[in-house]
Amino acid sequence: MSLSPAELERYARHIVLQDVGGPGQQKLKAARVLVIGAGGLGSPVLQYLAAAGVGTLGVVDNDTVSLSNLQRQVIHDTDQLGEPKVASAAEAISRLNPHVKVEPHAERLAPHNALTLISRYDLVVDGSDNFATRYLVSDACFFAKKPLVTGAVGRLDGSLTLLKPHKSSADGTPNPTYRCIFPDRPAEGIVPTCAEAGVLGALTGMIGTMQAMEAIKEIAGFGEGLVGRLLLVDARDMRFETIRYRWSAKNPLNGEAPLRYDDLAGRG
Repeated sequence: MSLSPAELERYARHIVLQDVGGPGQQKLKAARVLVIGAGGLGSPVLQYLAAAGVGTLGVVDNDTVSLSNLQRQVIHDTDQLGEPKVASAAEAISRLNPHVKVEPHAERLAPHNALTLISRYDLVVDGSDNFATRYLVSDACFFAKKPLVTGAVGRLDGSLTLLKPHKSSADGTPNPTYRCIFPDRPAEGIVPTCAEAGVLGALTGMIGTMQAMEAIKEIAGFGEGLVGRLLLVDARDMRFETIRYRWSAKNPLNGEAPLRYDDLAGRG
């Protein structure tokens, strides 16, 4: 996919990078990425993927912009209060980079639509704020054979990893799934929500930006991805740690007794 003169100038700092170059930038232009959530994590993900020249960005969110969002959801602004987040995000992306096509999906991801929607894209970035959606997205990405960059934030901490369980590692072992590192979904109410516990706005920017970086690496094809590694961020004391995790034979996706998507949908 060729780049126009305007695009060559816009992405000049990418094109001179040995790891990206012209071929990498063309891959970014050809890519279709689905971003789950246009909130605290989704905002920087969408902004940096749009700025990087990802050709098509799908945005899934059924919420509207509220005043309490603006402390961290930087893709929206005060003039867009009450507007659907997918529309607000599309307007911001259009202003940032008119070469990017936005496909808004003003709906909630659910078992009946997740697989169909995810199958239309090359890569998924999950910026959702609840465990039910995270498990659903990870399961659907496995069955659709799509790589997934998933992230989460707490009050002053965050994490992210790259999931490609539809492929195998160099030694032939299946890559781990989300359920290999988090086998069971926490019971409802165990983990406080953002509204209950609070969250530092800049933290969502940190984690979301790193999710965008991981997605760009995966699309352009350079560097070592976070497959089998969970990156942990302690923003209070600015510490970064990496936990390695492996494939578990007990996981219900690519383990010894795999289940079908319909059997897993909605299951914790």
